[in-house]
Amino acid sequence: MTIKPTLQTGSQDEFIGREKLIAHSEEFRPRVVHVTDGVYAAIGYSASNVTLIAGRVGSIIVDTAANPVDATAIVEAFGSHLVRPVKAIIYTHNHPDHTGGATVFAGNENPGIYSHELLRSATPSMGRGQRDGGDAFGMHLPAEDFINAGTQLEYGRTMPHTRQGFLPPTNTFDGDEKPITIAGIALQPILTPGEADDNISVWLPEQKVLIAGDVLLKTFPNIAPLRGLPTRPADKWIESLDKLLSLEADFIVPGHMGVIENAADARNALTAYRDAIKFVYEKTMEGIAKGMTPDELVQQIKLPEELAQHPYLQEFYGTVPWSIRGIYCQNAGWFDGNPTNIWPLPAKERAGKLVAMSGGSAKMLESAEAALAAGEFQWAAEQADYLLDLEPGNRAAMTVKMKALRELGERQMNATARNYYLSVANNLKARYLDDGDGLRSPA
Repeated sequence: MTIKPTLQTGSQDEFIGREKLIAHSEEFRPRVVHVTDGVYAAIGYSASNVTLIAGRVGSIIVDTAANPVDATAIVEAFGSHLVRPVKAIIYTHNHPDHTGGATVFAGNENPGIYSHELLRSATPSMGRGQRDGGDAFGMHLPAEDFINAGTQLEYGRTMPHTRQGFLPPTNTFDGDEKPITIAGIALQPILTPGEADDNISVWLPEQKVLIAGDVLLKTFPNIAPLRGLPTRPADKWIESLDKLLSLEADFIVPGHMGVIENAADARNALTAYRDAIKFVYEKTMEGIAKGMTPDELVQQIKLPEELAQHPYLQEFYGTVPWSIRGIYCQNAGWFDGNPTNIWPLPAKERAGKLVAMSGGSAKMLESAEAALAAGEFQWAAEQADYLLDLEPGNRAAMTVKMKALRELGERQMNATARNYYLSVANNLKARYLDDGDGLRSPA
């Protein structure tokens, strides 16, 4: 599905990010890829990939899709490639989009359920509350607003989040990374923390296939998720990628999106991913040591051109600026070093002073509307927020904010940013009754 939104204000160059995001949806085209002898990857049938390793006496399933409905479709898509019985199910990590369909693959065959020991203690990540309806996955956006979710076509839009198909592990790895044999198939689980602390990559040494989990994706990594989760440890992520580079894989099946099908491309993707994370991490740490603020670092740190243009580092899911801010906070705390910010004014008090300084609410509203008309959408939204801090029911300011958020959202290449902007804009509009100006009076 590639939905092209209808908003077309401004020059076409302004919407180049949105067009790239639309093109990115091709990654989620449903298909079964024959990776190499006995190894198949189901891509695009669910929020995450499912890998089938077929032996003579049974099969292994790595990750199980997001829910039983998707898993059933994948079983059908695998068809005769799926050799019964399923001897083992391996979870690369705890995220529900990878663990929600296990019951379908297991059936009545009682396979071993394998994971890292850390999966047992992993707690569901709730993120921050959906302030004003904000949602990085765009679960409630109408079809005309939605494109994709960055690493998946959609998650939670057609099927609610569910743990109905999850089966708890019966066999866990403790980090020793010892080779094992299941159904006559030799494999090695490797602890590779990155997007998840419990992420394991599954290495098939005979086939030279690496099933990576979410430590490598065809998008800049989501080191500091917009939806509100702990910053992922960049230093451990770098170490994980170094481990995987040492394997010299011929094939890589990532947790989402397409398969890498030759050794040169596999090395290239892993190297670029490692180098990009390392660059952002090291430059941020250097800046912290120099006393720089997060805002200063975001303006200064840019990927080298060869990394910025790499197909595995396009900012469809994570971004360089968010990563910088997350790494800063994780390593240096909330304070940016400017003493003015030790005890900042409350938002309402600051807004009152700024609005008064601008000549009053009418003048600031006039300025916000002028910024909106001039295409200065961020400034328009910020001025609207000052007015709303003082008067939460200010319908004219809400109109400006809603329109500014829509304009900002329509220009995004990053799926999570787009979905969040548009979800909040739609939610703000829905909270008011239409009086002819596009907003509603409080119901």
